[in-house]
Amino acid sequence: MLFRARQFEFRFPRPCLVMGIVNVTPDSFSDGGRFFDHAAAVAHAEELVRQGADIIDVGGESTRPKAEPVSEAEELRRVIPVIESLTERIKTPISIDTMKPAVARAALAAGASMVNDVATNREGDEMWRIVAETGAGYVAMHMKGTPLTMQEHAVYTDVVQEVREFLVERVERLKKSGMAAEQVILDVGIGFGKTAEHNLQLLRSLRSFTNLGRPLLLGVSRKSFIGKVAGGGTERLPGALACTALAAAAGVKIFRTHDVAETVQALRMTEAILANSD
Repeated sequence: MLFRARQFEFRFPRPCLVMGIVNVTPDSFSDGGRFFDHAAAVAHAEELVRQGADIIDVGGESTRPKAEPVSEAEELRRVIPVIESLTERIKTPISIDTMKPAVARAALAAGASMVNDVATNREGDEMWRIVAETGAGYVAMHMKGTPLTMQEHAVYTDVVQEVREFLVERVERLKKSGMAAEQVILDVGIGFGKTAEHNLQLLRSLRSFTNLGRPLLLGVSRKSFIGKVAGGGTERLPGALACTALAAAAGVKIFRTHDVAETVQALRMTEAILANSD
């Protein structure tokens, strides 16, 4: 299975990929404000690469529950200088975490190679046509509503079936918009319009998604459901690593995380245990 993001190619099977998070925002749920400064954001991205990140995901708009949207101009002001600087400093693929087509286009022009799109539930295809035209990689994620409203829509008859049907249908729509299958990564959207129990159901059923023919990305890093399920307050790294190890065993290929060094170690250990297993 091949994933292609412009000049970058990843062919599976291979060791799991780690996507390091760089939030250029004042209000993200776990590290808002820490890397809002341009120099701090660039330095943090470089450190994540040194820790083993295979992809750097740069975002300028918080997607935490109930987050207020920011203007296109403000999001561009936050992320484009960071991407331009990183393009000169690192050889690692850069992903733009955005819901706005204009921001995606500008980020790709600045040197990004991927679009991480939490708003794959949109009806229009402008974003998808931009990705198709540029040959960028694309993360198609499931979400109900918007970050501002998603927790008000967390109602399902069968969350696993409904998320799976959504992703299958979106892959077909992406193809009709001109995107090649090799450009697409899938994401079940843990925490995006789901309760803690919905998240657990999806984690138990990851094999229902890893057999769809495209790499599956998982993002559980520092998410609140971990504290609700396992306690620990804001210390959620051990719970996230437990999810990571089980997800890798289920066939998840890419992990989006704030904690790159710890996630890399957990994945390499999991892969060593699973090597040559029946």
